[in-house]
Amino acid sequence: MHILYQRKRGNKMDKKKYYMTTAIAYTSGKPHIGNTYEIVLADSIARFKRFEGYDVFFQTGTDEHGQKIEAKAQEAGVTPQEFVDGVADQIKGIWDLMNTSYDKFVRTTDEYHEKQVQKMFKKLYEQGDIYKGHYEGMYCTPCESFFTASQLTDGKCPDCGSECKPAKEEAYFLKLSNYTDRLIEHINTHPEFIQPESRKNEMMNNFLIPGLQDLCVSRTSFKWGIPVDFDDKHVVYVWLDALSNYVTGIGYDADGNHDERFVKNWPAELHLIGKDILRFHTIYWPIMLMALDLPLPKQIFGHPWLLQGEGKMSKSKGNVIYADNLVKIFGVDAVRYFVLHEMPFENDGIMSWELLVERINSDLANTLGNLVNRTISMSNKYFDGTVNNSGVTEPVDEELKALALETSKKVQAKMEKLRVADAISEIFTLFKRCNKYIDETIPWALAKDEEKKARLETVLYNLIEGITIGASLLASFMPETAEKILAQLNTKARTIEELESYGLYPSGNKVTDKPEILFARLDLEEVLAKAEEQRQAEATPEEADSEGIDIEAKPEITYDDFAKLQFQVGEIIACEEVKKSKKLLCSQVKVGSQVRQIVSGIKANYTPEQMVGKKVMVVTNLKPAKLAGILSEGMLLCAEDAEGNLSLMVPEKDMPAGAEIC
Repeated sequence: MHILYQRKRGNKMDKKKYYMTTAIAYTSGKPHIGNTYEIVLADSIARFKRFEGYDVFFQTGTDEHGQKIEAKAQEAGVTPQEFVDGVADQIKGIWDLMNTSYDKFVRTTDEYHEKQVQKMFKKLYEQGDIYKGHYEGMYCTPCESFFTASQLTDGKCPDCGSECKPAKEEAYFLKLSNYTDRLIEHINTHPEFIQPESRKNEMMNNFLIPGLQDLCVSRTSFKWGIPVDFDDKHVVYVWLDALSNYVTGIGYDADGNHDERFVKNWPAELHLIGKDILRFHTIYWPIMLMALDLPLPKQIFGHPWLLQGEGKMSKSKGNVIYADNLVKIFGVDAVRYFVLHEMPFENDGIMSWELLVERINSDLANTLGNLVNRTISMSNKYFDGTVNNSGVTEPVDEELKALALETSKKVQAKMEKLRVADAISEIFTLFKRCNKYIDETIPWALAKDEEKKARLETVLYNLIEGITIGASLLASFMPETAEKILAQLNTKARTIEELESYGLYPSGNKVTDKPEILFARLDLEEVLAKAEEQRQAEATPEEADSEGIDIEAKPEITYDDFAKLQFQVGEIIACEEVKKSKKLLCSQVKVGSQVRQIVSGIKANYTPEQMVGKKVMVVTNLKPAKLAGILSEGMLLCAEDAEGNLSLMVPEKDMPAGAEIC
């Protein structure tokens, strides 16, 4: 059990505080489900901490300044403030739709925040931690970040992969070198500071140990930002502005006149962020705090991404899924369950329509919904809804009881390490055990024997008790569902202390006489049809008139580069599946007088039988390579749509095998 009390105030004991934040959402556009995952994850942690007895303050909000927003507002024909007002409302609306229980929604255009950022900037300048200089380097507009040429990946932004352009301008810089050694020492002596462990190693090995360049903290090339009040050519650069919301949002004052909320809550127990902005939160933000003489947050957790198919969601890839659209089809708690349960602790999670339907049908409709429905239905059928514990036990009861009592401890242990998906799995292990208990005790068989009536009562009591315990734990993750379950059982959620005991459901209590279907089974084809209807309904006129999709542009090449590639028509004369591979087909392709063996990842779209006889476009001078241990001597060309479906490129007219494509 956690120690929940930290100090006395008079005769009153105060709960132990827990201040947690999400990264603030950038107001460049509507957040997709990958963005929304973070607020749902944070909400589950905040709810569980409250459940454990902590005094939680949960802050989220929006990041509203920068060159990208200035450009988007200009494109939309509105002022930057009007633009961010609209997007901030949209973001807040989605956070509310997902039933998140934040205590403060901060905006970086809030007057108090802007004033404090100016004061912090001036304080750091006056004490010598910020100085004026010039910046020359490669600039990424989407990330609003400068990079040296050596930091780029294949000439592109190392964070988002976008093109970077040369930029030079006067700027103020934060002297990171003043605090680098101190930060390294802090990380080494506080192993819990950066989590998971792999994220800490990444920051140390890739950035801190090689050495840090001073950080650009002002810009002169755009105006949509907080003005540097002693040098009005400059606006405060995004990261000093955005990161400081974690203290300004709870009343930090650079002059020392802090609000009581700041005195009570800082330092934060948890900054929950995406792994792509780890560097800013684990290096730049701690150094800013050190320069301001403020204690560092206790933990920064960099969660993985939620991917669509196998790629990060982005509008340029045409693979964006939005939370509100998912809710229209599946409901809030089904979406919450999926994004929380399907995300591993360190690795990226995968989202697809197929996987969503599968999980809802198997876990929610079957394991949970069916369990609740048939337990209540049997209570009504056999005892008019009255639940009694007759005390007629058998050894199998003890197994269920032991697991029910262990589940709370296991869930608490997982949540202590922020292993949310694992915590949910523990709860569903209890629900699965309840289903197994039904199979073991066979209540409908007991009902046929009047002498076994008391045993049947005990069996149903144990099921009701197990479901009550599971629903009480589920409330942090699926609050509406837990509330519905407990209402149907005519009981209240257990406290964390009450979950240490078994048998608290009042004997003689009555369940509802009309059990509600919690989750209906779904048909994949119907779901896909609804998703397509949504996509069409929300498409712009240009998108509606065309089925084309935009993809991320690659660097320009010269004609000489293109001329190095040889394209020919090939005829597939044989094809077979590659054993032990879910994706690969191995084709024998006739090109002129030769037959080439080509391995392609198109099994999801074509059977071997469908391949044979096709005339296809082939890259024939590609260096041979082994795929799954099989030599591949070329490449078949395919087109790919937004859902990842592939279509072989074939000549419009019948052409001989070997014909050159030019």
